[in-house]
Amino acid sequence: MLKEERQAFIIHQINLHNKVLSSDLSVQLNVSEDTIRRDLNELAENGKVLKVYGGALSKSFQFPFQDGNVYAKEAKKEIAKKASSLLSNGMNVLVGGGTTLIELARTIPDHLQCTFFTISPLVALELAEKPNLEVILVGGKLSRNTNIVSGAQVANELADLKVDLCLLGTNSLSVEDGVTDSDWEVVQIKRAMIKCSKNLAILSIAEKLNSNQKMRVAPLKDVTYLITDLDPNDQSLKEFKNAVQVL
Repeated sequence: MLKEERQAFIIHQINLHNKVLSSDLSVQLNVSEDTIRRDLNELAENGKVLKVYGGALSKSFQFPFQDGNVYAKEAKKEIAKKASSLLSNGMNVLVGGGTTLIELARTIPDHLQCTFFTISPLVALELAEKPNLEVILVGGKLSRNTNIVSGAQVANELADLKVDLCLLGTNSLSVEDGVTDSDWEVVQIKRAMIKCSKNLAILSIAEKLNSNQKMRVAPLKDVTYLITDLDPNDQSLKEFKNAVQVL
């Protein structure tokens, strides 16, 4: 595989999953980790990715938040519009982080009266623009790699919550393995979020469906709603519709 092809694959994986690990890319591309590190360094120098220890991040994680770096922005807007239909006055809602949840926060109508808890300062700032929302930012250590809070303090605070709905983005989702991720700390926080929620909605662009990461967050049976940019009757969603409500 040519270097240009290899780097195009790397960029697509970063855009799709927001972050990549050098060790995973080495296996996927059947090249050494030194080769992957050189590729990531070059891509970072050209302003295409953010290099971090052990891998790289999408530029959508760069602060201040820049809309121009958002992958599949129109698809995420469509998902956000569908997700907002689940919200009604008086609900207690728990939301994760990421660009799709930021779009959701922007989509919420001004008249909605809800209490929102979030682990993402960026999502909290968007929610705070809505005049009738009470916004509570769960406290903890801020991860520079994901712009969400994590750690034992966050898990302890979440253990005391009981919410009507949890809205989460995902790195990967499949019928067999459910919701999966590659970051151990993120997995633990998402599990704690799901545990305190009556219903769970997973927000995912279609490209992430039928893919897997190393660590399971939750089986598909724990998901109440799957919200994608596809028509709910799309043939590719048939197996998911046997297990969850697809919007």
